[in-house]
Amino acid sequence: MRVYFDNAATTPIDPEVIEAMMPYLREQHGNPSSIHWHGRQARSAIERSRKTIADLLGATPAEIFFTSGGTEADNSLICSAVESYGITHGITSRIEHHAVLHTMENLEKQGKIKLSFVDLDEKGHLDMASLEKLLQSNPKSLVSLMHANNEIGNLNDLDAIGELCSQYDAVYHSDTVQTIGHYKHTLNTTKVHCVAGSAHKFHGPKGIGFMYISNDLQVQPFIHGGSQERNMRGGTENVYGIVGLAKALEIAYRDMDAHQKHVQAVKDRLIGLLTEKIDGIAFNGDCANAERSLYTVLNVCLPESPDNDMLLFNLDIAGISASGGSACSSGSNVGSHVLTAIGSNPSRGAVRFSFSKNNTMEEADFVAEKLATLYSVTV
Repeated sequence: MRVYFDNAATTPIDPEVIEAMMPYLREQHGNPSSIHWHGRQARSAIERSRKTIADLLGATPAEIFFTSGGTEADNSLICSAVESYGITHGITSRIEHHAVLHTMENLEKQGKIKLSFVDLDEKGHLDMASLEKLLQSNPKSLVSLMHANNEIGNLNDLDAIGELCSQYDAVYHSDTVQTIGHYKHTLNTTKVHCVAGSAHKFHGPKGIGFMYISNDLQVQPFIHGGSQERNMRGGTENVYGIVGLAKALEIAYRDMDAHQKHVQAVKDRLIGLLTEKIDGIAFNGDCANAERSLYTVLNVCLPESPDNDMLLFNLDIAGISASGGSACSSGSNVGSHVLTAIGSNPSRGAVRFSFSKNNTMEEADFVAEKLATLYSVTV
C-alpha cells in the first residue's frame, strides 16, 4: 500500500476539475486580452470563473484577483497595503507561513515598517489581549494573521480579529490558504480587508490562486507590466488554471459537509490508534482538538529516538508520504519555525499527517501500524 497523507502540501486534482480544464488546454487557446473571437472566449471563461468564486465566498467579482498562488497573493497584499497606505507598523505571529513571515521581516529590514509579534499560548493559539495591546500602542497597523496554521492546524477566529482591527483602524490581511475550500467563508460580513487562496490546496491545479481585496481597501499593484486583472496584476492570465480553480471551489462547496465529516473521522481514527499503540505520544499545537483545529491536519509529537532524524525517510520507505513541517521548506535543513515558536521539544520526532476526501480508514490503520513498528511497539 502507498498512502498519501500530505494533503496540506498539495491535494490530488479532482477528475471533474481536469474535465473542466480540458477545453482550455486543447481548443480554447486565445489570449484573454485579445479582442477577437478566440480572445473573447478566454475572457468569458475568466469572468464566469471570477463570478463563481465571488458568489461562493460572499464577495463581489470586482474583489477577486487571480495570481500564481498563495505566496504571490500574500506578498502582493502585504507589500501593496504598506506602500499604498504608508503603513509603518506591522503585526503578525511567529507561526505564520513564510510567505507572510519572511515578507514582513523583509519589509522591516528595508526600514519600511517596525514589526511586532502577538504572544502565543502553550498550544500556539493567539493571545487576543496581546493583539489588542499592540493595536492600542500602534493604531493603523497592518495586521497579518492566518486563518489556520499549515503545520499544527490551529484555527484563529477571523471575526474576532477583524473586530479588533476595525476598532483600531488597522488593515487586516489573512492567509486563508489552508481554509479556502474546506470551510465556508462569508467575506462580505467578515471584517477582513484581504485574503489569499490557492487552488491546489482543495483539489485544483497548481500554479493558480487569488487575492480577495475588499472594496474598502484601495491598493496599488505589486506586479507591473500589463493592464490585466483590472490593472492589479500584470501578466497574461492562466486561463485553464482559473477555470480549474473555480471548478475545484465549486466542488468543495458542494461536498463540504460530507467531506468534513469523512476526513474528521479518518483523523480521529488515526489519533485513537496512535494513542493506543505508542506510549508517550502527543500532538503538537491543538491539532487533536476538533473544535479548534483544521480537520485536515494532525501534527504528531513522537517519543525521543535516535532514529527521529530518519523519520520521514523511514515512513517513505514504508510507503507513507507525510511531512516534517511545511513542505514549502522541505528542501531546507532548518527545523520548523512553528514548532520552535510553540516550544516543542526538539529531541522528539514530529510528523505532519494531512488528509483529504480521498483518504480511507484502511490507510489510517496502515499508517498507525507502520509508525508503531518504527518505534518498536507491538501492534
